[in-house]
This record gives sequence, structure tokens and C-alpha cells, in this order.
Amino acid sequence: MELKKHRRLSHKERVIIQSLLEENKSKAFIAIKLGRSRSTITREVNRWITKPGEYYSADIADYIAKDDYLNKRNKDKISTYRRLCMYIYKGLLKDWSPEQISGRIKDDYPNDPVMTISHEAIYQHIYNNPQARMNLKLIKLLARGTQRRRSRKKRKGN
Repeated sequence: MELKKHRRLSHKERVIIQSLLEENKSKAFIAIKLGRSRSTITREVNRWITKPGEYYSADIADYIAKDDYLNKRNKDKISTYRRLCMYIYKGLLKDWSPEQISGRIKDDYPNDPVMTISHEAIYQHIYNNPQARMNLKLIKLLARGTQRRRSRKKRKGN
């Protein structure tokens, strides 16, 4: 059985969706034409058409989808909020582990949603760009000070 790779709708596919919707074609018909799942087309159309008088715009849908992808998935919380970043970096300079930082930040800022983070997110931030000069310094501040994280299989001893 072949594993399907999830891929986002392209601008070309969104233009086809828009033109077929203007011709009053069904979502099932559009899905067959594009070779996509009917639920994918339904989800895309329902996201933009909520009331009977509205219409689907491929350009707007594609622009917002790309913007959402860039903002949600590629920026980590530490890079986004300077105050959080400074707290974490100061904690690392004080020889705190990421676990200690995430625990202390909850005590210091109990009602601030920006100032909450898991230890794993701190590790991900540090190891994300190991070639960056700042991240090399951060890696050396960690207890182990290793360049790379070991894979899960090697940690378990398999």
C-alpha cells in the first residue's frame, strides 16, 4: 500500500475550484476533477463561503493560506516574543536547564500566556539552527553541550 503524502492546494487548483464553483458544479465533481478528496474541497470552500451571498476567491484564499502557513509553522514562540527570549537566555546564562527555565517561568509569570513554554520548545529553539553563532553559544550552555541531539532509538538503547 502506498503512503499518501499530504500536500496543500496550489494556486492553480484554487483557480479551478473558483471557476467550477462559478459554474455551479458540486464539490464532489470538483474533487474528482482535481483528483483530491471530497473533504479537502469541502473544507476549503466552507472556510471561505459561510453565507449564501458570499463567493470563493482563489487569489485571496491562496494568499491567506500561504500567510497562515508562514506565520503558524515556521516561527517559534521564543523568536516571536522578545521578553520570553530574554528570560530564557538569562536562565541559560545562570546555568539553568530548559526544564528549570520552563518550571520557573510558570512561577514568575502565572497569568501571562506569552510567558509559558515547555522545555522541549526551548531545546527545539536551540537546536533548530546549530550553525548560527548565537545557537552555538546556547548549546555550550546546556548541561551536555553536545552539537546534536540523539535520536529516540539511540536514547532507548536499541
